[in-house]
Amino acid sequence: MSGFLDKARKMAEDTMNTGKQKVEEVQVGRDASALLKKLGAAYWKEQRGGGPHEEVTRALAALDEHVAKHGDAALRD
Repeated sequence: MSGFLDKARKMAEDTMNTGKQKVEEVQVGRDASALLKKLGAAYWKEQRGGGPHEEVTRALAALDEHVAKHGDAALRD
């Protein structure tokens, strides 16, 4: 009986870890989308509304930091 419970516990832990990983992947994708949106808005303001180039530089740096930490998979959609 103990072996069965150990297997059930292991399966539950594996399922929970898989779920946590998927949630993290979704959040990383959402963060990447938000950073891309900020970069696009900053660039548009710079080109069309006379916005400061520093805003584009900051947005690009934030996106570069995100890619360095999480990779660029979320940007390839």
